[in-house]
Amino acid sequence: MLHPAPVLLTAGDVAVSVLPDAGCRLGSLRIGAHELLRTAQEIDDPAADVFGYGSFPMVPWAGRVDRGLFNNGPVRHRLPVDLTPHAAHGTAVRSRWRTAAAPAVTDEGTTAAFVLELADPWPYPGRVTQLFELTPERLRTTLSVEALRDSFPAQAGWHPWFRKWLRDGGPQASLDFAPAWQEERGADHLPTGRRIDPQPGPWDDCFAFPDGVDVTVRWGEELALRVTSDCAWAVVFDEQADALCVEPQSGPPNGLNSAPHLVTPIEPLEVSTTWTWRRGSARHSG
Repeated sequence: MLHPAPVLLTAGDVAVSVLPDAGCRLGSLRIGAHELLRTAQEIDDPAADVFGYGSFPMVPWAGRVDRGLFNNGPVRHRLPVDLTPHAAHGTAVRSRWRTAAAPAVTDEGTTAAFVLELADPWPYPGRVTQLFELTPERLRTTLSVEALRDSFPAQAGWHPWFRKWLRDGGPQASLDFAPAWQEERGADHLPTGRRIDPQPGPWDDCFAFPDGVDVTVRWGEELALRVTSDCAWAVVFDEQADALCVEPQSGPPNGLNSAPHLVTPIEPLEVSTTWTWRRGSARHSG
């Protein structure tokens, strides 16, 4: 059951709606008159299609986990399969988060923080914090994953659904990015482990950015949204008719098995992403 209970952040004519009871996702991002995200109102059943709208955090893993199985040293764990035949996008998207710091106005904009205690079906106690920092020119989001007792492998990232059109008759969104390589995708939609030259779209593919994710979504000359992150990987998905995804994440799909990041009680996993927008004909270069 969906419980929207939005928390609103504003800065100038920019408004962000956070839905802590629906996976602590962004339910809306409005820049002036334009909504940039596919919203819950645009899909048939948001309660069932939790992966299909807004922009949600992927944690404590990102993307698919092969058949829902992963190891922590000699111990094997099984996660629920929800994107057959794999476990997908973490447990946080189906969870209710607690508001840790209500929206507060700063000199630059508005901030808010939310917390989730990791629980079943994730097998290790832990805590996730998500911080939003909004200004009239950008939105910075930070995820931190802490181990409360035992160490465990983890990933973190975000799964936004950007509209392909901001308005009827407007320009279609295009992507501008230059990854170091593309992970070859197998028939099971997992990376094979082979690096290949980036291929033309359409995509449902993982790309490597060793110096940090840098992708620009551009709606003609009307608006450009630059997605940057200290994550070194991004999945790009543009096979649906009305929306596309640019998903920064700390490891590739199935990374719990192929490239695990160990979270310990003294070493959390922390990643951030920044969305910077420019209106009119301004273009990013470099």
